[in-house]
Amino acid sequence: MEFALNSKIIESEKRDKINNAIILLHGYGGDGSDISSIAYTWKRFINNTIFLCPDGHQVCKLNPNGYQWFDLSIDDQDYVIAEVKKAEKILIEYIEQIKKKYDLNNSQIILAGFSQGCMMSINLGLICNQSFKSVIGFSGKIIDKNDLQDRIVSKTNMLLFHGDADEVVAPSSLLEAKDFLERNKIKVEANMLKNCGHHIPIEALSSALKYIKKII
Repeated sequence: MEFALNSKIIESEKRDKINNAIILLHGYGGDGSDISSIAYTWKRFINNTIFLCPDGHQVCKLNPNGYQWFDLSIDDQDYVIAEVKKAEKILIEYIEQIKKKYDLNNSQIILAGFSQGCMMSINLGLICNQSFKSVIGFSGKIIDKNDLQDRIVSKTNMLLFHGDADEVVAPSSLLEAKDFLERNKIKVEANMLKNCGHHIPIEALSSALKYIKKII
């Protein structure tokens, strides 16, 4: 079965059957291979799980060697929201294909993402009809609070990380996301990482791994 998005697919080292899926969404200008390094780190410790790392559906305008989930080259929030909704539609189709192929439901799927991929994961965790197992986000933010507020239909639990020295996505975005989610009765754990820029340090990967092992 072909998926809607070109994907790097990695399986647990120990598996009898696929009981869970972790979908990893890359950041702006990245690709599935970039973020698959997380899957290679985690797969030794998580059994019966498939890791899927798709490429964004658009070639990145500022980095033609990579991909994007939505365009940032035009400074127009209405345009950005429209682009985000296009990406949501494609990702929902992709997730439905994964569920069909591996006989899973949303409660067996974790969405994880970095930067722009984190932003998309948060949106998907709230707009899809059924909650996911969890959203794990690194260095992201709420794309547009007013837009998202009007479209919340599910309450996926979230684990978020952000560097206090992030020079790309403001560290205050973590606190703003936490406040937004809590006001909407969504369980969230927010972690500010000391002396960390716009990347995922090993301590965040380790904390996320411990969390995953508890919930699957």
